Amino acid sequence: MIAKIKFEIEFQIHASPHMLYQYFGTPSGLSEWFADNVNSRGEIYTFIWNGSEEQAKVLQERPDEKIKFRWLDDGDDKTFFEFKIEVDEITKDVSLIVTDFAEEDEIEDSKMFWKNQIDELKRTIGA
Repeated sequence: MIAKIKFEIEFQIHASPHMLYQYFGTPSGLSEWFADNVNSRGEIYTFIWNGSEEQAKVLQERPDEKIKFRWLDDGDDKTFFEFKIEVDEITKDVSLIVTDFAEEDEIEDSKMFWKNQIDELKRTIGA
């Protein structure tokens, strides 16, 4: 198996941490920008795109701060994807930091995927 490499991307988002969290910490919020539909049963979230489903388990959650998922079919226990909110103490600017893993030759594509997804999130919340 090819080792995946961890990467982080930071996005400035003009929204309160509480409001922003609703868009990635809840199935209904994720359905508005990330997938066609998202359901959850306990800590297992089911993401649906064009009729195909992928499941992810919530590994860690801190309301209004961060949520970390692992794709169940990934086969690599060390990989995850995470949404984390950081607020600059001085400027109060809100950043969303996305952490994910990709194979070395797929990192740029993965970063572009997340940029497009977060652009969609910003459109959805009007930020």
